[in-house]
This record gives sequence, structure tokens and C-alpha cells, in this order.
Amino acid sequence: MASPINVRTSARHALSVSPLSSVRSPQTSQLAIRAANPLFPCAKLSQARAVVAAAMDVSKHPSSSCLANRQPSKEVLETWRNADAVCFDVDSTVCLDEGIDELADFCGAGQAVAEWTTKAMTGTIPFEDALAARISLIKPSLSQVQDCLEKRPPRISPGITDLIKTLIANNTEVFLVSGGFRQMIEPVAFELGIPTENIIANRLLFGTSGEYAGFDTTEPTSRSGGKAVAVQQIRQDRGYKTLVMIGDGATDLEARQPGGADLFICYAGVQMREAVAAKADWTVFEFQELISELPQFNTSQ
Repeated sequence: MASPINVRTSARHALSVSPLSSVRSPQTSQLAIRAANPLFPCAKLSQARAVVAAAMDVSKHPSSSCLANRQPSKEVLETWRNADAVCFDVDSTVCLDEGIDELADFCGAGQAVAEWTTKAMTGTIPFEDALAARISLIKPSLSQVQDCLEKRPPRISPGITDLIKTLIANNTEVFLVSGGFRQMIEPVAFELGIPTENIIANRLLFGTSGEYAGFDTTEPTSRSGGKAVAVQQIRQDRGYKTLVMIGDGATDLEARQPGGADLFICYAGVQMREAVAAKADWTVFEFQELISELPQFNTSQ
């Protein structure tokens, strides 16, 4: 077999995957289908999935009332408002779904992979073990990844588009730091106006005929503690004074380390992981909670 090739999905690559439809927040509910790339001349979004996502009501968990961090402290709010950069997890945060679970289900390995995802997000096993186990169950070809993106485009979480627009308007740089795969994240970044160079994620590898050939184990997010390393590297390279991490899992919580994130905000609007939420600096169930505390929305400051 020929040596593995590194397949990207940016617009600059010959095998690029076009950004696909997403479900926006209720305030700006709309369906945008982009299929500019010739690889997807007939890309269509399932109406049923769109309706479900658009109508999704973020659940309020009874256990949330027991969280002391539902009301942020003065120090937390000050850090949030003055952040130079915000790093977002992707699966179950920026997007409603776990991308690898969607790919697994599409390829017929859904249940087994979902069980490993749960273990990874709760921190009960090393992330690298869970990632290797999940991808070995799927072994997706390039065509399967492309078909999955076309037929099951990533669904954007309600409110995230407005939050990212607000952060950018306040000159706060936005990054996507994910244990998922870049091939499935770049269309999301394009949709949200985030540069591809601001993505740190894993990468699937394919042979010259498009067959699965593994994944890049040199990416920091391919192993436990990787998000902390990634965030530390972002801060070091860009010289940010204040950096915030937002996510739902144990790997996101790990990013709050010296030289990494100053603040960890748990977004529990999709998945409520109580062990993670309890250790967060601030737990929110709607992105509007974060928007309302940003400077341009608080004229009394």
C-alpha cells in the first residue's frame, strides 16, 4: 500500500470538503447549504434532522440547582470580559453531536463507539486509549467521511454563532480545540468564520486510494492532557494575557493549568457531566448567559 496521505478539508486543498449546513440559534434560525466544492455537487440536508435541531430545547437538569458555580464570581466575570482568546471544544459544545459518534453510526459501529466516547469524556480511561479503540472500530475510508459530512452535516448548537460573532466584535480571538477530527471540523469553522489555522484537532490519514490508514498520533489532542498542551502552545505562540476554555468534558477541564487557560467554563447545554461541571469556574446551560456578560451587552460598565 502506498504511504498514507494527509487529507485536509480547507478550500486550498484539492480534496477539500465544502462547509455544510448547520442549525443556527433560534434568534437567527435559518438553513444555509453550501456545496461549492465539486466533491459534493448534490449535497443536501435531511429536513428531518434540520427540524429536530432547530426545535431542540436545551434541557435544564434538576441537578444544576445544586451547583455553586451557576452564578459566576466577580473575578470570573472579570476574566471572561477581558479574555484575549477563547478556546472552544467542538463536540457537544460548538456542535450538538459527538462527531466521531456520528461517523461511527454512519459506518455501522455506533453503539460500541458511543460507549468508548462516554468513558473518554468522563475521564475514566486515558483519552488516547479511547480514541484508538473508537477509530479502530470504524476504520472509515475517505469516501465514507465525505458521505457522512454530506448526509449528516454537523449541527451547530443554539446561540454559538451569536457568541462567536460577539467575541470577534470585541477583538477576542476564537480557537477550536478538539479531540475530534479536522476533516469533520473545518466545515464548522468555515460556517462560524473561524480561520483554519485556529483549529487544533486530530487528523485522519488515508492511503492513495482513499482507504483508511490510521490517524496522526503527533497531534497533541490525540492523547490525555493534550488540550492543556494545545492551549499552552496557543498562549505561548500568540502571547495572550488572558485565555478562557469552554467545553463539556474532562479533557476540556484539563486545559485549566498554569500557562494554559485562566478560566474553564463548562457548557452543559448538550451534555451534563456533573463531575466536570462541579469543578468548573462557571457552568452555563445557554450561550446567551455568556453573551449577556460581554462588554458591549453591558452598558453599565
